[in-house]
Amino acid sequence: MRVLPNERASADPAGKPLSDSKTEQPPVIRRAEVVAFALVALLIICIVAVLYAAKAFFLPVMMAFVVGTMLAPAARHLEQHRIPRAVSAVMIVSAACAVVAFMIGLIAAPVIEWSARLPELGSLMKDKLHVFDRPLWLWQQMQLSLGGSETLPGASFQLPKIEWVQPTLEFLSPTFAEFLLFLVTLILFIVSWPDLRRAMVMTFGDRESRLRTLRIVNAIEEHLGGYLLMVTMINIGVGVATGIICAATGMPNPAALGALAATLNFIPIIGPVFMFAILTVVGVVAFPTLAGGLLAPALFAGMTFLEGHFLTPVIVGRRLQLNALAVFIALAFWTWLWGPMGAFLASPILIVALIIKVHLMPDDSVQLPGH
Repeated sequence: MRVLPNERASADPAGKPLSDSKTEQPPVIRRAEVVAFALVALLIICIVAVLYAAKAFFLPVMMAFVVGTMLAPAARHLEQHRIPRAVSAVMIVSAACAVVAFMIGLIAAPVIEWSARLPELGSLMKDKLHVFDRPLWLWQQMQLSLGGSETLPGASFQLPKIEWVQPTLEFLSPTFAEFLLFLVTLILFIVSWPDLRRAMVMTFGDRESRLRTLRIVNAIEEHLGGYLLMVTMINIGVGVATGIICAATGMPNPAALGALAATLNFIPIIGPVFMFAILTVVGVVAFPTLAGGLLAPALFAGMTFLEGHFLTPVIVGRRLQLNALAVFIALAFWTWLWGPMGAFLASPILIVALIIKVHLMPDDSVQLPGH
């Protein structure tokens, strides 16, 4: 007996008609999918907990892997000039350490000087901030009308005591063991990077998987190396421009402030905001008038606005598009997990994840029409 097309759609293999009732339709999300999602969520939570608990090990190793991948093109370039891989790795790491030591030397001297003058700076700040007494009084009156506290904000302004210095340094700087682990892992990673590339590619048996892995590794190396080069050049420019602004406006220690601006600019969003706060405090303390003290921070804010919204997107965005919301969430997560070093790693890790996503899940879906 022949079955008509319309009868074929309304009958199951046993010959019974299918019900059109919505209550008997199969569920949109099956129980197995819910279980799989829950297992993946538990796996992610366990990985985050391990990364947080074992920060002393995973942070230096992850930093060495990321920085080593960024510096791998330079090592390959030196190797092409018949310099052994091990020698080129030591040369590159030594040059990077020398640059970091030079920047720390520029920043450390004024920081130590200003830390010794904290009581004097506290009294100066208190005198300079009397201009805000009226707004603070109005704010207090509004709080009192809403049932708030009776203490006057800013009535007894004091800079934090010297006890904050040691915890801050412990938070910002790694221990000697962590630094040594990072340094040794970085050198060994640069030396063995070609063998690691080959091992990752040859892990897969079929040719298509090997080619895909090779493309992913090449893209990661290219984009991370380009990201480090471009961001370093941009940050050097930001540091030079900040030093010029500070020198032109009469700020103290313009070279140190420029070096600090270049260093902090490696941390997206947070670094420029922190640098603006530092310039504001230094300007308010160093200048006799509030307007003169706020000139350098205002110029710095305008310069970083142009750099962050026009220069960096044009240069870096041509290589790899990064969503601003994704960058901010990654920055907040890795800063919470690993502190300032996690903030530095946020963008490179996001770049690696985006490259893997593009190669494993290409965007070949049907495009929806525009609104």
